[in-house]
Amino acid sequence: MIENLETEIIEFMLNSMPVEISFIDENDKVSYFNKNGDRIFPRPRSVVGKKVHQCHPKKSVNKVIEIIESFKNGKRDVANFWINLNGRLIYIRYFAVRDNNKKYLGTLEVSQDITDIKKIEGEKRLLDWK
Repeated sequence: MIENLETEIIEFMLNSMPVEISFIDENDKVSYFNKNGDRIFPRPRSVVGKKVHQCHPKKSVNKVIEIIESFKNGKRDVANFWINLNGRLIYIRYFAVRDNNKKYLGTLEVSQDITDIKKIEGEKRLLDWK
């Protein structure tokens, strides 16, 4: 629930997250992406307003369209996959965004470099900044 949270603060929050977020609206147009430092998949500001198939490499466009269509027709709500890119393991997740009545509003694409996360073992229960 959002109460009295300014758009600017929401944008700073999204830009602070260690993930890349893109939102594709119900008409398959890119309407948002966050700017979280060094992006895995750089995006120029000019992609906003373009159809999603114009913003992905040719070899992945058909899969992206298939994912979005499966969200639109209600067959799926999540699609997960991972790739090796320049020696790093990249986890890519797509989520259907729906309103309270299950109406499709768009697709959220979230990408994260999980190379270092995969190395975590055991526990670290206390903060240690040394």
